Amino acid sequence: MSMSIEMALIVLKCRTYMMTDGPWFVYMLRCSDNSLYTGITKDIERRVLEHNSEAGGAKYTRARRPVVLVYLEPGPTRSAVCRREHQIKKMNVRQKKSLISEDGCT
Repeated sequence: MSMSIEMALIVLKCRTYMMTDGPWFVYMLRCSDNSLYTGITKDIERRVLEHNSEAGGAKYTRARRPVVLVYLEPGPTRSAVCRREHQIKKMNVRQKKSLISEDGCT
């Protein structure tokens, strides 16, 4: 499965940071039913492909394919990214959409 144009642009925008400062990311996916899924990873390209493949991805996204990467935020450590993921998961849908529209990649 090929990468969408939107995902490619977000990944390219973050590639410099990924190579220099930190390998961990918190991300949000928009599912086919328009719901949002939040997770963490070290390799965003691999993880999005897993979410869209028959063999992988989270249980939540398996029934909601295809998914599209809509938000990507780098972090210095797994611990920091886990804390940020928890903050995002506590947000309501309006707050998450605002975060996505502010900057899909910080």
